[in-house]
Order: sequence, then C-alpha cells, then structure tokens
Amino acid sequence: MSRAASETVALVTGSTDGLGRALAGRLAAMGLTVHLHGRSETKLEAARQEIVTATGNERVHTHVADFAKLAEVKRLADEIAALDALHLLVNNAGMGSGFPDSRERQESADGIELRFQVNYLASFVLSERLLPLLQRSAPARIVMVASRGQAAIDFDDPMLERSLYEGR
Repeated sequence: MSRAASETVALVTGSTDGLGRALAGRLAAMGLTVHLHGRSETKLEAARQEIVTATGNERVHTHVADFAKLAEVKRLADEIAALDALHLLVNNAGMGSGFPDSRERQESADGIELRFQVNYLASFVLSERLLPLLQRSAPARIVMVASRGQAAIDFDDPMLERSLYEGR
C-alpha cells in the first residue's frame, strides 16, 4: 500500500537555487512536507516564500547549514533526525569549479579539500547520520545528485595535495 503524498516528508539539500530549488518546488506542489536546506538564511526564506506562494503548501521548512563545516552538517542531521519521519533525502548540495567559485585549491573549515567535502563527504555524513530515521520511515529513499563536472576521486591523493589542482 502506498503512502499519501501529504504524509511524505522530504529533505532537499542545496534547495535555494537551480535543480534543488526546482525539485523542492515540485515536491511541495505534489503535497509533500518539504525541508529546504541552504547556507544562506536569506535565500532559504526567499525560496520558502516563493514555494508556499506558488503551491499553497505551508508545510515547507528551512534549515541553514554550510557543508564546508562538518559540525554544521552534523547539526543539520540532528535537526532532521528529530522529525517523526523522513521518506526522501535528496543530496543535491554541491559546488562547481571555476567561476563564480575559485579555481584555486581551497580547504574547508575542517582542513579538507573544499569541493571534496562539500560535494562528497558532507552528503555521506548526512546520509549516514539520517540512516536510522530513514530506516524507521521505510519505505524511504536516498537520491544522490551529481553533475557531468564531477571527476573521479584520485584515491592516492583525495585532498589534491600532490597532484596539479585543476579546479575540479
């Protein structure tokens, strides 16, 4: 037996712009309870207001966390883990290379190569910490979003310390 859309709870990371924003709006239009994630409270609130206005769905909530800081990823996981259920986790947050982002190698607040942390590690940490809630909420799904711009990880140099940094 399938669950009604109005009973389904989703978290979409990176939902203030682009694909994440469009997906969050579509899920809200379908009647789901949608939790938006972003690193800017201002952009999150603007996205929430636009989605509520467009869909009439008031069950749209915001969560601020910068994926360049693992402590904030863990705090986000704790906030979401306090919910009664989570049926859909869409790991969409990420950053690209080049402009407007820097082409220079950067490190996160945790001393990890920035794009590796934001694009890979943060989603892994979030998913792992939310796994018990997702299992209790079954049937549930985790969706990982990637782009053509992603490059394979060099497991001999995942922090890109020895190889030439290409802005991946």
